[in-house]
Amino acid sequence: MSAPERIPQGGVTGPDLLTLLADGELTVRGRIREASNAALVCTVALDGREASCVYKPVAGERPLWDFPDGTLAQREVAAYEVSEALGWGLVPPTVLRDGPYGEGMVQLWIDADPSAELLALIEGEEPGDGWKAIGFAEVGEGRTALLVHADDERLRRLAVLDAVINNGDRKGGHLLPSPDGALYAIDHGVTFNADAKLRTLLWGWAGEPLPADALAALEELAKALAPERRLATRLGELLTPAEVDAIRARVDRLRDSGRHPAPSGQWPAIPWPPM
Repeated sequence: MSAPERIPQGGVTGPDLLTLLADGELTVRGRIREASNAALVCTVALDGREASCVYKPVAGERPLWDFPDGTLAQREVAAYEVSEALGWGLVPPTVLRDGPYGEGMVQLWIDADPSAELLALIEGEEPGDGWKAIGFAEVGEGRTALLVHADDERLRRLAVLDAVINNGDRKGGHLLPSPDGALYAIDHGVTFNADAKLRTLLWGWAGEPLPADALAALEELAKALAPERRLATRLGELLTPAEVDAIRARVDRLRDSGRHPAPSGQWPAIPWPPM
């Protein structure tokens, strides 16, 4: 028997890759021990093709007081659906399917480029060219440094996506710049709550006007969220009616204001730990 064809990142896209993730045979290879919920590294193989992926079974989710039990996997898939509707491809292909430990989320594995610099700690009070300020952080011995993120179009789009999906946990470790120049974002279980819960490291554009491409993407997303459209129907399968209504309301607020949201001051704006 010949070895399966190994699918490189970006080697298969769209329906072909989703079919592989949804219908392929999952084989568990290991566990990501740093993850707060069960996250298993797997291979998925179908018709002589194979790819690496992450499988997060619903059975391995820890209960959260502010989210219904057993819903984090669905939220990960919903984040992928919204990212695709915006046309930005920021979330790796993600499906909901059965696996060795029951139903769960399966997502294409992304190899991050370790040389890409998206976050930094710098001396002084100004971020400098090419950077946006997040806030000051303690670095030991009573010293502080300015935490900054790159003034990067990909990150700016991600900041818009997070505002739409109401991401309550955008940490630095969730940013995966790939060697081909794309940026992917992972870990979207704590999203889509009907209550405002945006917590993120990407506050550098807070209050600034949204770019024209973001406004155009939000316009198309608003159309896709209309009742009976495919996206609205799919989100209705993954989220509660109140949560779907809240997505529409957030998109409308972003379009009406034309600006990136700012922290409300009513809860911590940055997740902990930030990385």
